[in-house]
Amino acid sequence: MGERITIDPITRLEGHGKIEIFLDDNGDVKQAYFQIPELRGFEQFCVGRPAEEMPRITPRICGVCPTAHHMASTKTLDDLFKVEPTPTAKKLRELLYNIFTLEDHTLHFFYLGGPDFVVGPQAPAGERNILGVLGKVGLEIGGKVIRLRRECREIMTKMAGKVIHPVFGLPGGVSKGLTEEDRSGIEETAKFAVEFSQFALQLFDDIVLKNKEYVDLVVGDIYQHRTYYMGLVDENNKVNFYDGDLRVVDPNGKETAKFKARDYLDFISEHVEPWSYAKFPYLKKVGWKGFVDGEDSGVFRVAPLARLNASDGMATPLAQVQYEKMYETLGGKPSHHTLAFHWARLVECVQAAEQMLELAQDPEITNPDIRNIPTETPIEGIGVVEAPRGTLFHHYKTDEKGLITEANLIVATVNNNAAMCMSVEKAAKGLIKGGKVSDGLLNMVEMAFRPYDPCHACATHALPGEMPLVANIYNSKGELVETLNRP
Repeated sequence: MGERITIDPITRLEGHGKIEIFLDDNGDVKQAYFQIPELRGFEQFCVGRPAEEMPRITPRICGVCPTAHHMASTKTLDDLFKVEPTPTAKKLRELLYNIFTLEDHTLHFFYLGGPDFVVGPQAPAGERNILGVLGKVGLEIGGKVIRLRRECREIMTKMAGKVIHPVFGLPGGVSKGLTEEDRSGIEETAKFAVEFSQFALQLFDDIVLKNKEYVDLVVGDIYQHRTYYMGLVDENNKVNFYDGDLRVVDPNGKETAKFKARDYLDFISEHVEPWSYAKFPYLKKVGWKGFVDGEDSGVFRVAPLARLNASDGMATPLAQVQYEKMYETLGGKPSHHTLAFHWARLVECVQAAEQMLELAQDPEITNPDIRNIPTETPIEGIGVVEAPRGTLFHHYKTDEKGLITEANLIVATVNNNAAMCMSVEKAAKGLIKGGKVSDGLLNMVEMAFRPYDPCHACATHALPGEMPLVANIYNSKGELVETLNRP
């Protein structure tokens, strides 16, 4: 049997994971695994807790995207208690959520994904980070990045009490309204955000699109998969981060499903593999056919490029212009180029900034009517939002006292799990030949998962600590050749 290459830990993502690459006797890649060797326990220890605590418990899953869990949980409570938020409360939630999406996308592009392009895929490892990015783009641009993130986080703290673990959403509304002074400050930041988001796309144009080597990498076969795509859309099939219907399109871009969050179990099932503690969702009506793409496989993708593929366009004018430019450059829609998730992420930044400005200028945003009090007995609730990393489902069942009896969380990273495994293996097979391996090549293998912006703190979580994992390795004849144990 050939050699084994381990990348542990994988870098520039939220959470933990590793990549195992197995070489054949010729030094070519036989198989590669994207492995998550932890167990998530949040669904279990939420049982027995009051339902109204869930928007404060679930953000503890991850300190990077707590607002996504907070908002998904809040919407689940709306459904659970059968209460609609007031119009102002809904707008306040959307405002906070667009600010969060903008801030999180900016973090990923400049700190996590961007170094692969700004600094270079095979640059020394010590330079593939935010400091390397600043060295390339200059301190003035770095200052704008820091300013945007700081101001967004200050607004989120003012609106939601805490930026890391919000205390904002309540069934039927929110805990705090906006003053005119708050609104005015948000409007000023929003104007800067619209300007900055377009500037970031110009930077992407200058650094990536004007570099033939990078463009060839983006549109090449190594980082490409023909899959289904899913995302939230509004009544006009435009991209929406906070609310709407879930739309699924096939690899040709044809709509194959459109459904409410409450019906998600009619469309999505989860497959389990013994070598990972993260599940593998798939489209129930297509079926699980393994880690393969194409129309006959139930594998689907979520997150920025998937949202754009599943929509008919952006909900705001400046973002729509960028959307059209992206698809024109990539040769049409849908795009199956995994590295284009980075580009789509920046297009979404424009929409988030535009909607932030639109909501900040809405006269109703300072209305003190911010909550409808629930009166119904809770039984079951389902809520969904588009986390920066893709579609996020929360599903709770309670007893008559409102205590959680069952909780199911399908997080964005899990929805992309099968696709990430496929992407890592395809990149490894396309890049590693004849046993020739370098740090730069291994980084390019990691580049196959970074566009998805995975958050394995959300997808898996250790309870009560390190969990044992047993991986059995079989040869081409199906014979067990090695057993790997992680104590």
